[in-house]
Amino acid sequence: MQIQDLPYPDPGVPDARSGPRFLWWLFRNQLDGQLKALAWGLLHFLSVSALPFCVGVAVQAVVDRSGRQLALAGGLLALCCAGNAIGETFLHRTAVTNWITAAARVQQVLARKTAQLGSALTRRVAAGEVVAVSTGDVEKIGWFVEAWSRFTAAAVTIVVVCVGLVVYQPELGTVVAVGLPVLAIAVLPLLPRATRRADVQREKAGRATELASDTVAGLRVLRGIGGEELFLDRYRSASQEVRHAAVRSARMWSLISAIQVLMPGLLLIAVVWYGVHLARQGQVSIGELVTVYSSIMILTYPLRHFEEIAMAYSFSRPSARRAARVLSLERATDTGGSRDGSEVPSGDLYDPATGLLAPTGRLTAVVCGDPDAAGRLAERLGGHPSEESTSVLLGGVPLDELPLDNARTAVLVQDKDPVLLSGTLRELLDVPRSGDVRPEDALAAAQCEDVLAALAQGSLDADDPMDARITERGRSLSGGQRQRLALARSLITDPGVLVLDEPTSAVDSHTEARIAHGVRELRAGRTTVVFTSSPLLLDRADRVVLIHDGEVAAVGLHRELVHAEPRYRAVVTRETEEEAAETKTARGDGPTGNQPVKASSLEEVLKELEEIEESA
Repeated sequence: MQIQDLPYPDPGVPDARSGPRFLWWLFRNQLDGQLKALAWGLLHFLSVSALPFCVGVAVQAVVDRSGRQLALAGGLLALCCAGNAIGETFLHRTAVTNWITAAARVQQVLARKTAQLGSALTRRVAAGEVVAVSTGDVEKIGWFVEAWSRFTAAAVTIVVVCVGLVVYQPELGTVVAVGLPVLAIAVLPLLPRATRRADVQREKAGRATELASDTVAGLRVLRGIGGEELFLDRYRSASQEVRHAAVRSARMWSLISAIQVLMPGLLLIAVVWYGVHLARQGQVSIGELVTVYSSIMILTYPLRHFEEIAMAYSFSRPSARRAARVLSLERATDTGGSRDGSEVPSGDLYDPATGLLAPTGRLTAVVCGDPDAAGRLAERLGGHPSEESTSVLLGGVPLDELPLDNARTAVLVQDKDPVLLSGTLRELLDVPRSGDVRPEDALAAAQCEDVLAALAQGSLDADDPMDARITERGRSLSGGQRQRLALARSLITDPGVLVLDEPTSAVDSHTEARIAHGVRELRAGRTTVVFTSSPLLLDRADRVVLIHDGEVAAVGLHRELVHAEPRYRAVVTRETEEEAAETKTARGDGPTGNQPVKASSLEEVLKELEEIEESA
């Protein structure tokens, strides 16, 4: 896999049982790139490590006054330099490719898991943690996966050099062969403590990122309640904790680095002292002493990769653990698409848990006094909900048994707080669609004329409102404008069943009346379910269903239910018990029915409804 081939056609199914297993899964999926990096790494390290031998031959040639040996040494030096240049160039190229492709694979599997879980993800994992995993953590994971092949090449090179020195000069080679493994394992006792400190640092950094993300997301609310300073102090405190943890971690790693500088120096002193002693006795030539001395100097370079792999693993392990925790999440009702076939069902939408029935081709309005219960029911109607529940039936087919893509194609659910992604309006509306609904018609039905004008006015470089940019999460727009753009996006998709949860809660009455008319006209002949308590939307529905205590309590038209069902009237008109008693008295239903009729809140609501419809 090359960088130009990204993204992967299929990133694979990750092993998310633990952080180390996830790292091993990444390594196995990059075996070809790892072998290439190992081969180029061996060429690079062995070429570098062979330089002392060439220098030793050259020095001995000068001592012996041998032109032939000096020429041979020069040829070997040129060959080693060429191998070093080629090996380092392609090692760097392959290593960077491995790093980027590993990070890309992690990001792809995270994006796929996010799409599968939907709103269930942020209910079980903080949004800031998801941001931390998909940004900083993927770099740490890619670093370890990439560094492993270079570490392997360095370890093999050290073994080869030690064996070569023992063969070349047994007395000094034995000292080096014994000393180098000691250097390699000298820092092992410090690694657990360094790893723990790195884990603490990453956890605190992740917590600070979560806090920053949550603060930015709720900035408008914080300004409204004057809570900016409070959350700023919290983030400042979290940031200081990260700094202290980073300093503690850096102290440990600096100690490890110091040991890896000190120990080779001590080995070098020992070899030189012993080599001079052997040279005086005539057991070692000057060229052999220079070769062994230079080899120790050169071997400090591959030895540094032992420290790097330890650091890479220490920093990547908590990152891999967090990524594995996110990737191991599953929907409570995810059956993996147990029903065969790719055909998307159609027909009536029925929820056995509540008894709610939405006939095909009609606009059904659902009134539920509990907004949270309404949100859970709306999610269940889309299939594959985040909580265990009875599967909803579409045309008699359980949606939970369909593959997730088919379920989303059959039923589209727009929750009460839809998200607008940053980009142009054209990009926002570039969603999978049937092609039967034009963007202009959807924007008109959602009453987005003033939104288009505001976007065009705010974008000086965009002549066409469709090319105007929308800021992240649509923060530059009002709540009603964001709601209408989200509604237009849902209408463009033109699904077989569209479920809208409070689509006009932030819109004024006159605009709401026009939206009710536009949605009814545009969705004619298509199944639409609207969760709302707005009389303007309810009066446009073909069928109104009241959900009370988790089951269907009444079914009818809006005007019928307002007069006949007190529980429905209480939710729709926000009528209090005292007002309900007055209404009952005014209608003559009580013992004081002979008293004068008093204007009720119900009649006022109906009168206002008629006036708004006429003006709209």
